[in-house]
Amino acid sequence: MTDSKLVDKAGTIRAGEELDLEVLKQYLEPVLGSKAHALTLKQFPGGFSNLTYLLSSGEDKWVLRRPPFGSKVKSAHDMSREFKILSALKKVFAYGPTPVHFCDDHSILGCDFYLMNYIEGLVIRREYPAGLNLSPDDIREQLFNFFDVLSELHSVDLVAAGLDTFGRPQGYVQRQVEGWCKRWVDAITPDTANCDNTMQWLMDNMPAESGKASVIHNDYKMDNVIFSLENPKQVIGVLDWEMATVGDPLMDLGCTLGYWVETGDPEFFRAYRNMPSDVEGAPTRREIIARFQERTGLSVDNFPFYFCFGLFRLAVIGQQIYYRYYHGLTQDERFKMMVTKTRILQQMCELVMADKVKL
Repeated sequence: MTDSKLVDKAGTIRAGEELDLEVLKQYLEPVLGSKAHALTLKQFPGGFSNLTYLLSSGEDKWVLRRPPFGSKVKSAHDMSREFKILSALKKVFAYGPTPVHFCDDHSILGCDFYLMNYIEGLVIRREYPAGLNLSPDDIREQLFNFFDVLSELHSVDLVAAGLDTFGRPQGYVQRQVEGWCKRWVDAITPDTANCDNTMQWLMDNMPAESGKASVIHNDYKMDNVIFSLENPKQVIGVLDWEMATVGDPLMDLGCTLGYWVETGDPEFFRAYRNMPSDVEGAPTRREIIARFQERTGLSVDNFPFYFCFGLFRLAVIGQQIYYRYYHGLTQDERFKMMVTKTRILQQMCELVMADKVKL
């Protein structure tokens, strides 16, 4: 059994991200009953996008999700979308949190937000926590399990989930490329990278649709997954569903592998990884693709495109975050470094386009 000290703990609320607890107590009384009167509030660490808080009342715990302060990119922080897809998935996918309540009354917190159940477990961020003591074989099994859950999501029966009319799967690849290119243009600051070559390459190398429409998470990475404390190789929860939709699963795989740094990658890229994918035992991108093809029956024939798209998309997200900091819309000093990460991701895109990265 893993030490409970490794549980992702909520703590002090960051400056500028406070919530009015008294207003919340009054609002949530019809939802939580008398438990609302004794609510306490903490904030989970990490994350550069949506904000996540822990609400506690005695032994009962819930998680509150809301968009970041100062963001005007509603499509990237759609709480209603997240709530709807979790409500649909709870009957067909074992890993989503159970949604409890959605609020679109902006007089409460100034934004949409929702409550879901709290899943206690292990969240792995940039490094494996000290004391976890997984062997290379354990790590390999754990990370293959991590990708198997993504394959399981892509295999969900859309009709059984009631999601067959959710999203617009036809033309998904083209819309994604065009949409993220537009977001980049809208978020440019004078001190950021030039992504013109990458945007043109993605337009010129766009593959046909895979032919399969699946539920896709759109931000599947290790710190959006909860592992079991009893068996840390086992996934027990998947978080952060605000960008989920129905679309091409190969694009979802590319988005996840945009985060995937392996031992043979350039040092500048490895230095900015956000999960421990380049440790001994971790599978390579090629091994992950082979496993994904075996599990889903889908062929990944144009992986450089999907990988480059995943990298570029992360560059856009980083630039959107930095844009808020640059224009004084947030006080979070962590956002200052995002412009550097955006440049790093663009450098990696250049290497992929020049066929200089091992895939």
